Amino acid sequence: MSVRIGVSSGLAAPLSPRDYFAWVDLCEQSGIDSIWHSDQLLGATPEPLAMLAALAGRTERMRFGTNALVVPFRDPVLVAKQLATIDYLSEGRVFPVFGIGRASDPFYTATSADPTERGRRGNEALALIRLLLEQDEVDFAGQHFQYHGPGVLPRPVRPIPLWMGGHSAAAVRRTALLGNGWLGGLLDAGKAGETKLKIEAALAETGRIIEPDHYGVTLPLRIGAADDPAIVTARANLNARLPKEDRAEGTHAFALGSPEEVIATLRVHVAVGMAKFVVLPIASGIADLLEQTRLLVREVLPAIEDRTT
Repeated sequence: MSVRIGVSSGLAAPLSPRDYFAWVDLCEQSGIDSIWHSDQLLGATPEPLAMLAALAGRTERMRFGTNALVVPFRDPVLVAKQLATIDYLSEGRVFPVFGIGRASDPFYTATSADPTERGRRGNEALALIRLLLEQDEVDFAGQHFQYHGPGVLPRPVRPIPLWMGGHSAAAVRRTALLGNGWLGGLLDAGKAGETKLKIEAALAETGRIIEPDHYGVTLPLRIGAADDPAIVTARANLNARLPKEDRAEGTHAFALGSPEEVIATLRVHVAVGMAKFVVLPIASGIADLLEQTRLLVREVLPAIEDRTT
C-alpha cells in the first residue's frame, strides 16, 4: 500500500506571501508529498483554486489539491476549466477533493445558492465536471445543470482523480457513485475505518472500484510536549469553526506528542486502511511552521511512508 503524507498550513498563524512561499519551498525540497488548501469562501484563507495555480508555478515535484472544494455553489464548467488549466500548468499534479458543505454555511446565502439542494446539485456538478474533463463532446441534462458542447481544453495529461470528502450516508453514496478516492476530515481512526467499510459496501452495489490505497484522512499535528499552549489554542480555534455536533469528534482527531506518539497515531490509521494523510501542523508563526515541517520530514515520514511503491 502506497502511504503518503501531505501538509496544509490551515492551523498555522496567518502567513505573509513571502513566508508562505518559504514554507512551500521547504516542502518541495524536503520530500513532502503534497500541499492542500481548504475552501472557506468568506474566511481569511485564500481561495483554493487560485492557490493551486500559484503552486503550479512555484513547484516542480509536489502534487497539490483542495481539501475540500465546496462544489454546489460553483459553476461546474468554470471549475472544470480551472482544473484543466492548473493540471496543464503543473503537468498533471492537480489532485482535487470535493465536498458539499453544511446547510448552515454562510456562503450559500452569499452566492444565492439553495443549501437544501446542495447534495443533488453537487452530484450533478461532479458528474458534469468529469465529463467535461474526459470527453470531446458532452451532452448533459440534469435538474440543475444542462450542457451540450465541447469538453474543456487543454485536455488533462491523464484523467484527473476526483476524490470525495465527508462521512455522512450521502457522502458515502456520493463517493461510491462518483469518486476515485475518499479523504475524511478530522476523524479518529475508528470513524475513518468505519467510513471506509461503508464505502466499500456501497461500491459493491454500484459495481465501481476504488483502489485500496485511495483512502485517507486529515489530522491536525503538533510534534512536541502534550501540554503545549499552541495545542490549546488550536483546539479552541477548531471548535470555533466546527458546528457543535462535530466538535467532540474533530478535537479528538489530533496527532500530538513526541515523534513516536505521532507515528503511533498514524499507524493506527494505516491499520484501518488509511494510506493518504493531510496533516495540519499547529504552529504559531512561520518559524514554528518551518520547524514543525522539518520535524515531520525528519522524524515521522521515514517511519510511515512506503516509498517502494
